[in-house]
Amino acid sequence: MEVNKAIKKKTLYGYQEEDLNKIFTQLDKLQEGTNILYQLPTGGGKTVVFSEIARRFIERTGKKVMVLTHRIELSKQTSKMLKGFGVANKVINSEVKELYDQDDYMCFVAMVETLNNRLQEEKVKINNIGLVIIDEAHYNSFRKLFKYFEKSTILGVTATPLSSNIKLPMKDNYKHLIIGESIQSLINKNFLAKANLYNYDVSLRTLKLGINGDYTVKSSDEFYSAHSMLGKLLSAYEEIAKGTKTLIFNNGINTSLYVYETFKKAGYNVRHLDNKNTATERKEILEWFAETPDAILTSVSILTTGFDEPTVESIILNRATRSLTLYFQMIGRGSRVLPDKNEFNVIDMGNNIARFGPWDAPVDWQEIFHFPDFYLENIKNDEEIERDFVYEMPEDLKAKFSNSDKITFDVKEEYKKIFAQGKKSKLVLEKSIEQHAQICVENSEDVFDARILAKELKDEIQYRVKQYSYCIMNNTKNYKEWLEEDYERKLRSSISKMFAAKM
Repeated sequence: MEVNKAIKKKTLYGYQEEDLNKIFTQLDKLQEGTNILYQLPTGGGKTVVFSEIARRFIERTGKKVMVLTHRIELSKQTSKMLKGFGVANKVINSEVKELYDQDDYMCFVAMVETLNNRLQEEKVKINNIGLVIIDEAHYNSFRKLFKYFEKSTILGVTATPLSSNIKLPMKDNYKHLIIGESIQSLINKNFLAKANLYNYDVSLRTLKLGINGDYTVKSSDEFYSAHSMLGKLLSAYEEIAKGTKTLIFNNGINTSLYVYETFKKAGYNVRHLDNKNTATERKEILEWFAETPDAILTSVSILTTGFDEPTVESIILNRATRSLTLYFQMIGRGSRVLPDKNEFNVIDMGNNIARFGPWDAPVDWQEIFHFPDFYLENIKNDEEIERDFVYEMPEDLKAKFSNSDKITFDVKEEYKKIFAQGKKSKLVLEKSIEQHAQICVENSEDVFDARILAKELKDEIQYRVKQYSYCIMNNTKNYKEWLEEDYERKLRSSISKMFAAKM
């Protein structure tokens, strides 16, 4: 029987050893056939921990271990890691139809679908499985296999103990949750790189939610393929990440192709990757990405698991998501540390940081595990997020108003004053228009210059109108569009009157 013949080359870090002891304490305490869950952030070394668990479990109990993954790349990586710990294992892939040599192994690695097919066909029956380890346990595809391992202990491993389906909470399948080291602690101990977070406020009102509770690809494609959003993305890259190795996540293939064209046209070193690429193309693109210092790779969510490129320096979330798991997975792709890399950039173009909080902020995983419906129902919606937006005038635009002492105007504060005085609310917009006209006139030679300058205030006008509409509780799209047009018309008129008065 081939087991533990190889010399154990791998060693665990202190925090991994602590977690391992916690897990074995639970395994010893709980009766056989109890399912437990272990949480550790992306980049914390989950495969390392469960490979050592497999080795010790086989050594202690003489029972076999089955490791389940949901992707072929993960199966290969896991098998290699187990061998590094001295655990001889057999991968049950699509080529394995029957298991004549099962007595030669104490450990097996299988993909969910392949194993499910073999068990259904009754061609494979593995005896004496004491422990089943499930990698990326938040995926629901694993549930169908539980019935075949009712007498085994199941250890689920995940960075986010939150089911991808609100109707199938993880607490229904796992009895106990063991929490590993936090992201902040792993950063402090130099096991993870520090994220420099940059978020660009975007209005996501046109995005639609699908039946799975996340934004639809169709509505995301329409929104993120728009010329204005592609321009915003390119500017954000040039401002924050220019020249760094950058990974861009999109929600649709069309968006990713538009992103590719936009960056290529701007002269950048960019490639596109999606699930329609062949295995050979994928390998070639990922090798190019690994070897090219300023490479930009735009993709759809196929690089969130089973992909490890430590040299990534910038992550761009060119999409919105309501999946906490996906949020952590995407950012986690940039969090690996290297001797010359201890931080990385995250550019958020989908209000994700506002929705979930900073990537390295503390998370109460026990509460999320035990009360997932409460957590999911209380994720901030887009309207709430947008209410908290604070418009900041770009520096280059600010410079054009250098002759003015004060260029800001607080709509909410002004509304409070006017409301307290019992005056009509529309006075707020009148005062705002007057202030905008004033600064345009102060910084222009003539009425034509002032009107050109006024056109550059479009984003701020949109922001002020939105703030006003929140104050008066009339937030319909048509009403806001009408207010914006009316505002711009009155601003042009006010500029003309001010110049006439000067004459």
